[in-house]
Amino acid sequence: MLFQRFKQIGQAVENVQRYRTIVAVFFKYGYEDLARRLPLPRALRLPFGRLRRDQAALAGLSQPERLRRAFEELGPTFVKFGQLLSGRTHLLPPEFVDQLVKLLDNVPPIPFPEVRAIIEHELKRPLGECFLSLEEAPLGSASIAQVHRAVLPGGERVVVKVQRPGIDNIVRVDLQIMAQLASLLENHVEGWKVHRPTVVAEFARRLEQELDFGAEAAHMERFAHQFAGEGTVRVPNVYRATSTRRVLAMEYIDGIKASNLAQLESAELDRAEIATRIAALVMKQIFEYGFFHADPHPGNIQILPANVICFLDFGMMGFLDRHTRETFADLVVGTAQRDEAGISTALLRLAGAEFEAPRPGLEADVSEFIHQYFYRPLGEMVFGELVNHLFQLTARHELTMPPDIFTTLKALSLMEGLVRQLNPKHDLIGQARPFMRQLHINRMSPRRLLRQWTEVGGDALVFVRELPLELRRVLAQFNSGKMRLTFRHEGLEPLDNTLERVSNRLAFALVLSALLVASSLIMHARVPPLWHGVPLLGLAGYLFAGLMGVWLLLSIVRHGRM
Repeated sequence: MLFQRFKQIGQAVENVQRYRTIVAVFFKYGYEDLARRLPLPRALRLPFGRLRRDQAALAGLSQPERLRRAFEELGPTFVKFGQLLSGRTHLLPPEFVDQLVKLLDNVPPIPFPEVRAIIEHELKRPLGECFLSLEEAPLGSASIAQVHRAVLPGGERVVVKVQRPGIDNIVRVDLQIMAQLASLLENHVEGWKVHRPTVVAEFARRLEQELDFGAEAAHMERFAHQFAGEGTVRVPNVYRATSTRRVLAMEYIDGIKASNLAQLESAELDRAEIATRIAALVMKQIFEYGFFHADPHPGNIQILPANVICFLDFGMMGFLDRHTRETFADLVVGTAQRDEAGISTALLRLAGAEFEAPRPGLEADVSEFIHQYFYRPLGEMVFGELVNHLFQLTARHELTMPPDIFTTLKALSLMEGLVRQLNPKHDLIGQARPFMRQLHINRMSPRRLLRQWTEVGGDALVFVRELPLELRRVLAQFNSGKMRLTFRHEGLEPLDNTLERVSNRLAFALVLSALLVASSLIMHARVPPLWHGVPLLGLAGYLFAGLMGVWLLLSIVRHGRM
């Protein structure tokens, strides 16, 4: 118990120190106005004067360049966050996107003794029993992991991906701090509330995926299963016996980088056919399977003999359910057909706002968007830019898109850039039409309709079968006093007030009438005491009745009803 308490205190101190570092770096790069606007805890207050020397040295840098350098200085978590933001062009101006695209997570490699220690700790046996050989010099070194070439005892050539020591703890602390900062931004910076939940949640989910090599291995196996039997695609094999959550061994692929046009030409590979295959494979992943490679940049795609496409690095994957795939397809079809009503409906459905009040001006903005982009030559139309501008439009109307939509957009944009590099004349929208058409056919297929009606019928039968039991349970709750039924009317207050006023006036009139009758009987019977022969009680009764009558008359006149 005491050890756990000391551990919690140590983590809290570590968080505060990291928090101060983050705030200090952003202040250093000229974001002191933001630091001052946020209600940071007193423990995070900084010696602002001491940081002004650094600001003076960076005075010649532009704001976008300062943001990029701040992310680089803060390390892997913020580098990854900047890379994510570079694909969210609806959030940032173009000059910021241009700088964040330059973010690289190349870092000094882990010393080989540490690599050996990590592998032996994870695989629970000496390195020599795991591999016949393991090259000490890494093929590449990034912020999360680095990779080495190796040979398995069976002779298979592999690459081994080894996670950096302590990176999971660094990321955990940074994610906690980023969530807290995002909450402060949401409450104190105008305009952040619309985007903050999706941006931070998406980033945390992606980074957790990248830190779990077991999940990456599962992604590779599922991806291979999807394309089993297709000769145009290749997926590296995973070697589970030498893989864990922090170590991943996979087949070594010796291909040509997809963007290396000179090598493709020298190998006599067909660039136009490669472009067609890459586009078809990415669209098939997204629109047919709903499970797709989220980062298909040229470094993650290699070309093998016979124009075979090989995808690498399955750390980040995208997921789309059937409803979202079909709605996104409706958006693409509406965009291609210049249908502003269809585009608006699809945007509202993607944002889960189709049942909310109509968004004034949304359809007009979509119409203006179509007029701006669809009356240009076909060669000037870039699909990624079109959809990006649509999502900028949704931000203006405070529509929050699900994170996987932006992952989809990024994958399509990366694929489009590579395809146009391989074949500038490639018609991407034309190639997408069959996928959209197939989705529509699948939506209306008799088999699917029958399955949906069968599911509805099954649910109805279950409801009918269980209804008597549920009713008995409800009645038992009533009988035991554990449940009460309360009726509350709404909107009847005016009628209730009118009825109350009428009943009060009737009661008032009855009392007045009774007083007049009683006073008359007293006057007639000459009940003493008398004043000049007139009964004083009868006279007082007439006087009081007169006052009541005037009061009732004034009340009726005041409410406008005679």
